[in-house]
Amino acid sequence: MAGYQPPYTITPAILNHVIEVGELLGHWAAQAGQSSPLLRKENRIRTIQASLAIEHNSLSTEQVTAIMDGKRVLAPAKDIQEVRNAILTYEKLPSWQSHRLEDLLAAHGFLMRGLVDAPGQLRSGNVGVYRDKQLIHMAPPASQLSRLVGDLLAWLKHTDIHPLIASSIFHYEFEFIHPFADGNGRMGRLWQTLILSEWRSELAWLPVETLIHNQQQDYYRVLGVCDRASDCTAFIDFMLEKLVAALAEGIGGQKGKFATMSEEMSEEMSEEMSEENLPPLSRTTERILAIIAANPSVTIVQLAETLAMSSRTIERSLKVLQEGKRLIRVGATKKGYWQVV
Repeated sequence: MAGYQPPYTITPAILNHVIEVGELLGHWAAQAGQSSPLLRKENRIRTIQASLAIEHNSLSTEQVTAIMDGKRVLAPAKDIQEVRNAILTYEKLPSWQSHRLEDLLAAHGFLMRGLVDAPGQLRSGNVGVYRDKQLIHMAPPASQLSRLVGDLLAWLKHTDIHPLIASSIFHYEFEFIHPFADGNGRMGRLWQTLILSEWRSELAWLPVETLIHNQQQDYYRVLGVCDRASDCTAFIDFMLEKLVAALAEGIGGQKGKFATMSEEMSEEMSEEMSEENLPPLSRTTERILAIIAANPSVTIVQLAETLAMSSRTIERSLKVLQEGKRLIRVGATKKGYWQVV
């Protein structure tokens, strides 16, 4: 795609995270489909409480629950307003499209109503981000906001990059631009959730915010690392790592059990495909599909380097995927791209 391209690199670590998320999503999707509205409500409460706690909101999950149930809570009025706004905002999440500026502004309007002077409007002045009274990031000038936000949303609409990666890129770029006078942190996290839920609806209920809250210093540290490098690769890796952890936690897993879970997921996929009279995918072809889903323009040489295999082996696997109608080559050999079926 022509036009603005955020600076990042797709590393083997990032591709491995994408594969891990894909393997865990089957378990999470099954659980989300069977879970009761009560469980989804609990996850949403955890998300809201953690996101606002990052912004120094004092309310506990019990107090957030009480507000959601329409009960009175003894707490600072501002903190209560923040929770009420967040509840309403997350309820409206399915009605928005992540690439639309009017939806982005509407979401900020709901999220920051009664908390700032101009909710739902891009900032008119210049802002800096401070930690312990020290300036750690000077946001772009207000005169550039319209162009920067427009470029980022246009990139999001047209990019072919995997939504797991695109959502993390957007999150970082949004924080870098800092388009609003206040509420940028919670908006960036909200919009990443929206992007992910557009890809897989069950991800709207994944409480990633809790893990970010528990590692808040690392979250800000990685943002700073990317600012200094003018590259968001480290942030993509960080966020995908949190998604893997959130999925594992959500399905009752532990990091030490990832290998076992991967094997079980592969067996389940093979059984399902056999039932549909389709040949099961090997571990190699599964990994190739995951990498192509993350980067449709990847070359055979790059696949061989990432998977530590010969180009001939990759070519044979690609042929199997094409013959099995799981993979399509679009365009010329050199300038085309892959499309996962």
